[in-house]
This record gives sequence, C-alpha cells and structure tokens, in this order.
Amino acid sequence: MDWILSITGLPYDLAILMLLAIAGAFAGFVDSIVGGGGLISVPAMLLTNLPPSVALGSNKLSSIFGAGSASITFLRNHMVDFNLVRKLLPFTFIGSMLGTLAVVSLPPLYVKPIIIVLLVAVTLFVVFKKNWGEVNRTSQVMGRALYICMSFALGIGIYDGFIGPGTGTFLIMGFIFTGFDFLHASANAKILNFTSNLASLLVFLYLGHVNIMYGLAAAVGQVVGAYLGSHLAIAKGSSLVRVVFLSVTTVMLLKLVFDYISTL
Repeated sequence: MDWILSITGLPYDLAILMLLAIAGAFAGFVDSIVGGGGLISVPAMLLTNLPPSVALGSNKLSSIFGAGSASITFLRNHMVDFNLVRKLLPFTFIGSMLGTLAVVSLPPLYVKPIIIVLLVAVTLFVVFKKNWGEVNRTSQVMGRALYICMSFALGIGIYDGFIGPGTGTFLIMGFIFTGFDFLHASANAKILNFTSNLASLLVFLYLGHVNIMYGLAAAVGQVVGAYLGSHLAIAKGSSLVRVVFLSVTTVMLLKLVFDYISTL
C-alpha cells in the first residue's frame, strides 16, 4: 500500500480513503451480481495494516451499504421472493452473529478444504449443465424444502460471520438448487447477504473492531458499484449472471487453494 501512496503524491490518509473507495466500487459491482465482492474489499482493507479482525469489521460496515443498495434495486424491480426470504432472515441473522463471535478465537483453516471441494463441484456442474439457472422453475417453497432452506440460511450466515468472502455466491447456489434462475437467485441472496452483514457488523461494533472512517470510505464505492451492478444484472438477465458467477467462483477457488497450501 505504501508504494501506491507514494506514487499518488496525496496525503497518506486521503490516499487510503480514495483507494478504499475505488476497491469498494469494484467489490460492490461484482457482489451485487453474484457475490464474492469480499475477494476484493477484504484484501484492500488488510492492505491498510489494520489488525485482521478490525479489517473484517470495517469491511462489514462498507458491505452493508453495498448490499443494501443492491437489495433496494432488486426489490423495486420485484425480483425478490420476499415470502420465502422473510422466513430465512432470522436464521441468517443468528448464524452470522455466531460466526462472528467464533472468528475472533477460531482459525478458518479447517473450514477451507470443505469450501474448496464445494466450489469445485458447483463450478463443474454449472459448466457442464448449460441450462442450469437459466429458467425460473420455482413455485412456493414449502415443507421439507423450506426446512432445508432454513438450515442452509443458518449455515451460510455462520460462514459469513466466520470467513465472509463468497457468501453471496454460496447463497445464489442454494437458491438455484431450490429452483430459481440466476437473476432471481441473486436478488434473493442479496437480501440475506445484507442481513448477515448487518448481524456481523453489530458484533464487531460491540467488540470495538471497526474503523469507522475506513469503512465509510469503502462504503461510498460500494454504493456506486452495487447500483451499477444490480441494474446491469437486471438489464442483461441470467446469462450475464451465469458468466460472472463462473468467473468469480473460479477466482475464489484459486485464491482459497493458494491460501490453504501456503498455510500447510
């Protein structure tokens, strides 16, 4: 980060805020379409030399603005199955709080192999099943399917609080398996992602692990990126979301494998 700041010639604090805003814009754009924005925003926040827990907490502050902006766009365009989503919100909220409490004391190393296997399986499935997620086949989710969705919402909430990056992507996977197309799955996922970010942020704020200034700087970019990304997704439909989905899951997979190998 220091060498970038020296090139800009700007005062240290101002340069950091501007770089965080730019990183936030890219993160918000990607995240509003398929999730995975944390792959951009979390490393950017870590480059400021904040302690890891504070970097994660500050990222959650910016993320709620991006997720909130995208959520409003999807809701206004009637892309969200709120009858289902509202039943899942409490599970995501509670799960995220539990995961955030755990992250301050438990290493995520043991979770990564499971995530890597899951990403490989789903990426290959999307590549070879060309029509998966292209047609919205869902009707009212009831009975056993609803309980599965609730369990999934709880688990992903825990993951978001514990690790974070890729939460929106995994939520989209779950909704597509339920029968939604990519676009509607992305819209539903964004509401739950906003909820999990909010729950996690409340815990980080309580623990004092948030840099408000850095978080708000990235939030400015998140709002702009999320607005552009969500509108583009609605305009281009599931075909665009599918392409971005594959790109993000591939990058996420490579990063997780690299991180895991480097810690062995």
